[in-house]
Amino acid sequence: MEIIFLGTGTSQGNPVIGCRCLVCQSTDPRDKRLRSSVLLKTEVGNLVIDTGPDFRQQLLRENIRSLQAILFTHQHKDHIAGLDDIRPFNYQQKKPMQVYAEERVLKAIQNEFAYAFEQKKYPGVPDILLNPINCQKFNIQGLEIIPIRVYHYRLAILGFRINNFAYITDASYIPQSEMDKLKGVKILVINTLRHSTHYSHFNLHQALTHISQINPQRAFLTHISHGLGKHKTISSLLPVNISPAYDGLHLFC
Repeated sequence: MEIIFLGTGTSQGNPVIGCRCLVCQSTDPRDKRLRSSVLLKTEVGNLVIDTGPDFRQQLLRENIRSLQAILFTHQHKDHIAGLDDIRPFNYQQKKPMQVYAEERVLKAIQNEFAYAFEQKKYPGVPDILLNPINCQKFNIQGLEIIPIRVYHYRLAILGFRINNFAYITDASYIPQSEMDKLKGVKILVINTLRHSTHYSHFNLHQALTHISQINPQRAFLTHISHGLGKHKTISSLLPVNISPAYDGLHLFC
């Protein structure tokens, strides 16, 4: 399975117009972080986890020509806003986009993109097939997906394990029962917002503690704000098997 980081940033504390912080002014392309999302090239086709506001730009950058399904971690705007941009895939593939999320998230998508679910649809609107999931494992054309229950402050959201890869974003707490689902993963991706404590996201210390407990072969930090610093600086603080992810990074698992 090939893993492509579409985006590794966050809407919280990242570049705004006129910002003069060191990260925003960096010339290192690894410091240019779009909103967090990941694409997985699997034996059943391309899957995406989350479609943030930068979704179209990210897919064009990676020259993605097909997409079989989208998994959503939760319903916050920085994780669903780009869903409208599945239209070219509908047109090319001649079928609805398969979307997998919890019932609460599917209802939020129906509200946000109400025009796509009207009884008499306007021609050309996104064609979406909603698939409700919960914390039980499910499969997409035989590919097993294991949801991981995590908490984004008080909001229950999902991470996902696929084979030996696991993706956790926007978490501030993982129950021990869900930590057990992560045993044996080779590659772990986990959100790491900044150095100081945050009420709804792991900071660096908390992320490293969870990585140590899960003990993957490799770990990558994502959902990074400029409060964590530049890529080169972050890298210098980490063990050799842990790295900050960056937009456009390709891995194999």
